[in-house]
Amino acid sequence: MDGTYKSLRIGKADGIAELVLTGPGKGNAMGPDFWREMPEALRALDADDDVRVLLVRGEGQNFTYGLDLMGMMESLGPLLTGESNLALERSRLLKLIGEMQQATEGMARCRKPVIAAVHGWCIGGGMDLIAACDFRYCSQEAKFSLREVKVGIVADLGALQRLPRIIGEGNTRELAYTGGDVDAARALRMGLVNEVFPSPEALLTEARATARRIADNPPLVVQGAKQVMEYCADKSIADGLRYVAVWNSAFLQSLDLTEAFSAFAERRPPKFQGR
Repeated sequence: MDGTYKSLRIGKADGIAELVLTGPGKGNAMGPDFWREMPEALRALDADDDVRVLLVRGEGQNFTYGLDLMGMMESLGPLLTGESNLALERSRLLKLIGEMQQATEGMARCRKPVIAAVHGWCIGGGMDLIAACDFRYCSQEAKFSLREVKVGIVADLGALQRLPRIIGEGNTRELAYTGGDVDAARALRMGLVNEVFPSPEALLTEARATARRIADNPPLVVQGAKQVMEYCADKSIADGLRYVAVWNSAFLQSLDLTEAFSAFAERRPPKFQGR
């Protein structure tokens, strides 16, 4: 176990880090502790060379209920209901939102692949969080909702920016405008999740197996693939091809490449060291 957090639990073994949402709010709701601790935890995991892949999941019956509105009232209340509510309060609110965005931004910027394993409800801020992951699995009872509109908020933690790349403009706009619920079957059809599993237990088993397959590959190559794909997301194909050519010119030579060729010649599983 790494660190002492109130809203997270982190375990690491054999190159895989499991980042578990724990609350303390009902349904792993995201309160002040979460927004403070998640960026710190992600920075530490990103810098840890022993970690090759992250698996994000929720404890208990749900992934997360999203923003803990009651828990955040101490921070948000004075900025929303102050007597003047003019430039000073608005500047402080802008700063607070920017700080909260670092939780999802930290997930998106993490050099290591991040897998989201969703069971139960994934609401509001949970959608922002999983949109920042590399890909998502869920169990068949999972439900998703971009519910900020229901509480008078424009989603501001990354979902509106990232979901169109994942599920398209039309699906994102429907979710954002209606605040409606999406079940696992539709989440699969729209491409929000890669696969649906029959139970939370099967979900966790398969998500861990995928994490294992990723962790068994050369870590710097996996991280390179992620960085190339992130760079290419808003570039032309020609720009992307040039970037990956330069990337491999700089980083292709490695001990892991030698190990890959040796293992193939000797007909044995490779053991990659990240060097």
